[in-house]
Amino acid sequence: MLKAILLSVRRWIVWGLVGCLLVVAVAGCQWQLKSAQARVPQLVLSSLSDPKTFNTVLSQEQSDVFPLIGEGLISENGLTGKIEPALAESWTISTDGKQVVYTLKPNLKWSDGQPLTVDDVVFTYNDVFLNKEIPTDFRDVLKIGKTGALPTVRKLDERRVEFSIPEPFAPFLRVTGAGILPKHILEKSIRTKDSNGKPHFLSVWGVNTQPLSNIVVAGPYKIESYRVGERVILRRNPYYWRRGDRGEQQPYVERIALQVVENTDTDLLQFRSGGIDVNDVTSDYFALLKREEKQRGFKIYNGGPSLRTLYLSFNLNKGRNASGKPFVDPIKSKWFNNVKFRQAIAYATNRRDMLNNIYQGLGDLQHSIIPVQSPYYLSPKAGLKTYEYDIDKAKALLAEAGFKYDANDRLVDSDGNRVRFSLITNAGNKIREAIGAQFKQDLSRLGIQVDFNPMAFNTLVDKLSRSKEWDCLLLGFAGGGIEPNQSFNIWAVNGGLHSFNQGPGPGEPPFPGREIADWEQKINDLYIQGAQELNETKRKAIYGEAQQLVQEYLPFFYLITPLSFSAVRDRVQNIKYSPLGGALWNIHELKIAEK
Repeated sequence: MLKAILLSVRRWIVWGLVGCLLVVAVAGCQWQLKSAQARVPQLVLSSLSDPKTFNTVLSQEQSDVFPLIGEGLISENGLTGKIEPALAESWTISTDGKQVVYTLKPNLKWSDGQPLTVDDVVFTYNDVFLNKEIPTDFRDVLKIGKTGALPTVRKLDERRVEFSIPEPFAPFLRVTGAGILPKHILEKSIRTKDSNGKPHFLSVWGVNTQPLSNIVVAGPYKIESYRVGERVILRRNPYYWRRGDRGEQQPYVERIALQVVENTDTDLLQFRSGGIDVNDVTSDYFALLKREEKQRGFKIYNGGPSLRTLYLSFNLNKGRNASGKPFVDPIKSKWFNNVKFRQAIAYATNRRDMLNNIYQGLGDLQHSIIPVQSPYYLSPKAGLKTYEYDIDKAKALLAEAGFKYDANDRLVDSDGNRVRFSLITNAGNKIREAIGAQFKQDLSRLGIQVDFNPMAFNTLVDKLSRSKEWDCLLLGFAGGGIEPNQSFNIWAVNGGLHSFNQGPGPGEPPFPGREIADWEQKINDLYIQGAQELNETKRKAIYGEAQQLVQEYLPFFYLITPLSFSAVRDRVQNIKYSPLGGALWNIHELKIAEK
């Protein structure tokens, strides 16, 4: 997550004067947790929000818990991005590219000690991921070709499972990194229905699950306890498959405490006090923490450009809910769906000021959802359209679109309606709050009023996925990596993260009035074509065309790519930091050097 705030010179002085007092106070708050658990090696991490669910299949958020408890057939090396064995020890691909056979490692077990078998793999895919009664975004990235055909999965023998796909699918191996689920625990919830005729699976493994030992996992850690607003405690999975060089059980760290922090200010204070072991350093804190590295016993790792995206997006959905109410005020919808309006907003947004003032110059302007580290990234030098700050060009585009100014220099549309809309983001993320404040100020120069409303993250997710009633959004995506198809559920016109024009979820009827633009469909089709193409040169050209369309029509307007920094306490050993994997991608190898 991005953890940052905009600090003025005066606030830096305040930090220097009161930092010691605040650190002492926070350290006192941490004493009880650390003293009670000092008997075991423990890693203390932080999260800006409580988990919404422990059911990875149903979640639409990038939870801090999931990477610690899940395990798939393959994994990605956090330094190189290369595919490596995980639950599967090997795989073979047929000459026509349509069959992939995985061989599981022998003697795998779940966190409850039960055998993990091919039957679990078949159950995970056939009964959960590919089950149309289960609303999961993961199914979007499994869809193949223009028809959206899905793979078939069958058991060959006790250790081999075969995936058959209707045509070659370049990113298929990476897709199978999704966490496998325990059939012996979850099968009944799939087979039985509630009073509404929906599988009980839709309500299992929520945050109120008791006992939490019922959440059986294959990853390095299992959930031990959860206190709302405080922390999630994870305990080492005693049956995890990985072993060290001498055959010793991994992971080495016995326990992980994932503390819920109110905001990035609190996160920073707890890290400086020694109460948290890892901090995703943002640019506004970088200089402060850099001065304190040796004194406070931590190291700041610099991985270069981050792989995360940060964007502004308008709600282009013309649909109506079941009551006939439009998701977006029709007056505003007319503005938002005018490409010249969106381009004008892009030109009027001073991203270089954001980079220099909010990020302290530690980053660069962002132009694409595909990160610069990806071989499929199209750079501005290679012809990608960009939007440098140009207020005159913004005003000219608005005039071409029929907008004008009233007697008070306020922008109005051709019908005389004042241009005013709301902007939402997640509260507590100080970088985003600062960007929202600047965006509001930038657009005031166009005579536009922006009502900026940061809100709790879970509330924001509900607004995006359920009510769909919002105007403008400031948010980001993480976890896509260097393979473009990992973000297909964002670009698929009926994808679960197609937020700028969200379609109905599984089991929902079509939204009356919802329209798919030609460019929107074209991006969808290009992503399908890119996944079908096995020639790397042709794949790059396909994704280049998709990036050009995104920059021309701006369903998302990308803002800043910060440098990727992470501060890790010296007692945490074996860190292999990278922007792709972060500080914890090799969690099984980390050790705690206790004094």
